[in-house]
Amino acid sequence: MDLVPALEEPLKKVLGPATAKVMAEHLGLHSVGDLLHHYPRRYEERGQLTHLADLPMDEHVTVVAQVADARLHTFASAKAPRGKGQRLEVTITDGSGRLQLVFFGHGVHKPHKELLPGTRAMFAGKVSLFNRRLQLAHPAYELLRGDAEETVETWAGALIPLYPATAKLESWKIGKAIQTVLPSAQEAVDPLPESLREGRGLVPLPEALLKIHRPHTKADIADAHARLKWDEAFVLQVALARRRHADAQLPSVPRKPAPDGLLSAFDDRLPFTLTDGQQKVSKEIFDDLATDHPMHRLLQGEVGSGKTLVALRAMLAVVDAGGQAAMLAPTEVLAQQHHRSIVEMMGELAEGGMLGGSEQGTKVTLLTGSMGTAARRQAMLDLVTGEAGIVIGTHALIEDKVQFHDLGLVVVDEQHRFGVEQRDALRGKGKQPPHLLVMTATPIPRTVAMTVFGDLETSVLDQLPAGRSPIASHVVPAADKPHFLTRAWERVREEVENGHQAYVVCPRIGDEEDDPKKARKSAEDEAEKRPPLAVLDIADQLAKGPLSGLRVEVLHGRMHPDNKDAVMRRFAAGETHVLVATTVIEVGVNVPNATAMVIMDADRFGVSQLHQLRGRVGRGSAAGLCLLVSEMPEASPARQRLNAVAATLDGFELSRIDLEQRREGDVLGQAQSGARTSLRVLAVIEDEEIIAEARQEATAVVEADPELTGLPGLRTALDALLDEEREQYLEKG
Repeated sequence: MDLVPALEEPLKKVLGPATAKVMAEHLGLHSVGDLLHHYPRRYEERGQLTHLADLPMDEHVTVVAQVADARLHTFASAKAPRGKGQRLEVTITDGSGRLQLVFFGHGVHKPHKELLPGTRAMFAGKVSLFNRRLQLAHPAYELLRGDAEETVETWAGALIPLYPATAKLESWKIGKAIQTVLPSAQEAVDPLPESLREGRGLVPLPEALLKIHRPHTKADIADAHARLKWDEAFVLQVALARRRHADAQLPSVPRKPAPDGLLSAFDDRLPFTLTDGQQKVSKEIFDDLATDHPMHRLLQGEVGSGKTLVALRAMLAVVDAGGQAAMLAPTEVLAQQHHRSIVEMMGELAEGGMLGGSEQGTKVTLLTGSMGTAARRQAMLDLVTGEAGIVIGTHALIEDKVQFHDLGLVVVDEQHRFGVEQRDALRGKGKQPPHLLVMTATPIPRTVAMTVFGDLETSVLDQLPAGRSPIASHVVPAADKPHFLTRAWERVREEVENGHQAYVVCPRIGDEEDDPKKARKSAEDEAEKRPPLAVLDIADQLAKGPLSGLRVEVLHGRMHPDNKDAVMRRFAAGETHVLVATTVIEVGVNVPNATAMVIMDADRFGVSQLHQLRGRVGRGSAAGLCLLVSEMPEASPARQRLNAVAATLDGFELSRIDLEQRREGDVLGQAQSGARTSLRVLAVIEDEEIIAEARQEATAVVEADPELTGLPGLRTALDALLDEEREQYLEKG
């Protein structure tokens, strides 16, 4: 690997140990290269104060302005009873708005001498409200001393980069550190192949780094952004293309279903016909299974679009062809649920080798971490002998002790909860690498699919099966209109009286140590200052109050697996009227008789999560109802998010809203984890075209030169993105 000495230089050598320590601890920056890739968040034109109306409360801001007025007040206080207490009040302006700065005590001397009317400076501090006026108390500041002959216009027009900063490290200190290392940018090795860079009219990397940190014009910033977005998209897509290329070289056993085998027998049992979408996606999967290299396919679909049925048919095809299939679920509740529903769907076909079982049948085995020793031993024996054609389990399937007779297909449910390491550990259990099908019920915008799941081909199920009912969704403003909440519980009671069941979802279990400080920290506004509502508290209140007389049970992740399973069984059997649960019911839980869901503190859940939860109702012929309860004020972003969820049942539309409202890093999860690899300038929704083009270019580059021997700059950039193990196991959030 070509080292780039100037860019690999540790910051402590260049900036000194104290500054380097703060940069490492607070910003995750360790080398000169890291610092050069810490780009400005935005730029201020000198003399342009961030519009005062836009200053966010309780946030750390940097503003550029001129001192209009400075007054020193002396007053008596407990600490200075003889009237010697001092307070310096400074008013700054950008010509269109004003902001108050205040300094107290010994902290007034320096600003009193320096912040004279007419002085220009950058100020950084936390915005607070005092006497109904916005102010910065004890802000840090940096005087802007222009050349004597510099005109006001030139001074005001200069672009000042403002960096993502922390209270420990103001933007201008980061700016000064970057000025120190900027000459090293000349030695940055360009990761883009020259033909690609020139063909797309992109500036060289050293020039892009200079322009992003020291722009003379807005065009400079645009040039730098255009170039650096390509770097991020291309290097990531090359990593994914190399993984796809390596996977395509692996051998695998083709699995073609027998003409009159298990799959045909299963299809004959189905009481309905497959949707066009299910048939199309099944064909894509069966075509892949018939090839002699492993399938790597992502199956994404709307909540309730029948993904499990499609996956089961793929598993049956593999069993038909003499192999075994394993389904990996993220939780025990989900593994048990899948096991139950698959056994129900297959009927006597799931009783292979048992009395009364079908001759064509196979055994469907469950394997989870909490099973008793005898049951576990039997399950493992069924796997190693090949007695069980299908196994459903949790992480327990990945353990070294678990051996298969001939593993042909791995189905991973809810990919975002599994890392590639776990996927590969299970794949390593086949005689040859098994085929892989990943299912996700969270619809993913195309660009995120290309970015996070870029090593997989994608199939989309966007049709709901016939007979699925629409779900009406409403926001219940508990703070503004408490009688709406009363009505919500009446609606739940009505559903139960009509022979149906309901879920109530809460963000917390309730037996945790309550930490009021933690609850306050996430404050979006006053309403956030109480801890989130808890399952145990709400269940108790409902059973004694609005739902008294109904059978109310609780379900959460900290219960013993046997208890969880028993609760789910009673609910599925209709013995329980109302299930008060955490998000353990988010995916895969299928109780067609449950028609209503009330989500408490709904604003504390993400958009996709709310969509997932809502998908648990309306699974039968009766219409579904989802009530989103929130104490947030009407105008808050949280309420707008809930209104968006209530307004549409289209998961793909919601996933775009979700992505627009959250930082990309949250959506991409661990895929870009770590300071050096997070997306800095690439915006997954806006830059869809760049990502799609980068994927094409990356695929072509990797096919021509899989080892990238002719592109040392690209190899270096890949090594920065992924160390050797990371490239093999590109983490998925």
